[in-house]
Amino acid sequence: MSEFICIVCPRGCRLQVDKNNKVTGNFCKRGEVYGIQEATNPTRVVTSTVRITNSELVRLPVMTSRPIPKNKIFAVMEAIQNITVPAPVQMREVILENVCDLGVNIIATRNAPLKEEV
Repeated sequence: MSEFICIVCPRGCRLQVDKNNKVTGNFCKRGEVYGIQEATNPTRVVTSTVRITNSELVRLPVMTSRPIPKNKIFAVMEAIQNITVPAPVQMREVILENVCDLGVNIIATRNAPLKEEV
């Protein structure tokens, strides 16, 4: 049996998922769905930063465009650490397409205009 704390809502139900994917401890249907997903195929959204040039920013915040399998996080982080992007960058702009062949993009989570010349 696997045990999880549900993070779908603020209630924080203590879920138990048995080998047949029967969920107990959930208050709502969303908790059941979350428990089964965590037990069978846990995923996470990855957030990080990449180097950026010609900007006031030193690092540009980025994230995956959707959740990725939990066991691929280190591979995605390795791919992200090798990226340097030139300014300007717009929020939601794709920084890296199809990271690690997962069908997921790395996207910017804020604008990064060009550095103003003084």
